Amino acid sequence: MVKNATKRYSLETLKAQRDRGEMLTRPDAPEYEIDEEFWKNARIVMPQPAKTSIHLRVDGDVLEWFKSQGRGHLTRMNAVLRSYMEASRKRG
Repeated sequence: MVKNATKRYSLETLKAQRDRGEMLTRPDAPEYEIDEEFWKNARIVMPQPAKTSIHLRVDGDVLEWFKSQGRGHLTRMNAVLRSYMEASRKRG
């Protein structure tokens, strides 16, 4: 099972980190100049449509298998459904 690496911080903790300078960009972070060439190749990426909440009945073993893969099982199930949908669209 995947170990959860999620960290949770309160707003006060984040503000304190910012005030101490702990949230600044690393000194060795690469810098990129945004010039005309950048904008020539830029493209607009629209956000994904909002998710719709539904009630879905699935076989117990299917749900357990997705859950056994770790956190995000509903997101993975959605990804499988999306992949199937896109493949079906391509076939016509």
